[in-house]
Amino acid sequence: MKELYIARHGQDEDNAEGRLNGRRNRPLTELGISQANTLAENIKESGLNFKLILSSPLTRALDTAKIIAKHLEMADPIVIDDLVERDLGILAGKVIKEIPTEDQKMLITDTVNYFLEPDGAETFTQLLDRGGNVLKLIEKYDAPLVVAHGDIGKMIYASYYGLSWEEVLKGFHFGNSDLLYLAPDQDPKDSHKFKFQQDRK
Repeated sequence: MKELYIARHGQDEDNAEGRLNGRRNRPLTELGISQANTLAENIKESGLNFKLILSSPLTRALDTAKIIAKHLEMADPIVIDDLVERDLGILAGKVIKEIPTEDQKMLITDTVNYFLEPDGAETFTQLLDRGGNVLKLIEKYDAPLVVAHGDIGKMIYASYYGLSWEEVLKGFHFGNSDLLYLAPDQDPKDSHKFKFQQDRK
């Protein structure tokens, strides 16, 4: 399997407000724009070379991708629909602190509390399958940078390394404007190329 770089978008308005966003299409905040610019500068200064950028269709990812493309003087990103974030069903847009947890099947971690089976949501089993399909889809592209989201990004990572969705959710965090480097001969735990060192919501 080819090496692969995956970036997560900068903070958007739902992130800032502590809401579950899923496929909601809210814009980057000022912090999110700053994060995207910092990521782009880090990529440029590191000397990484990409031939094209592939992006989720959602605004927060696509605008992050466009900022990176501008810094690197690259063509506009190519939108890949399957890079869209997990569908969170009836919980999309809800303030996380206000969601009653007693009736929810959840996975609690040190960084994120995951709602596993809300009505109408994509399950992590389904998302892991989609992550595998994304890997097959982008195999045809030469030296791409992928710009996507937290949950689908984690499941692409899980599929790449043959890990279960549960072990990845328990032990792996993919924050706003982080950049992952995936390679066949690398320990999965060493996948963070850049980690944005700022408190994230």
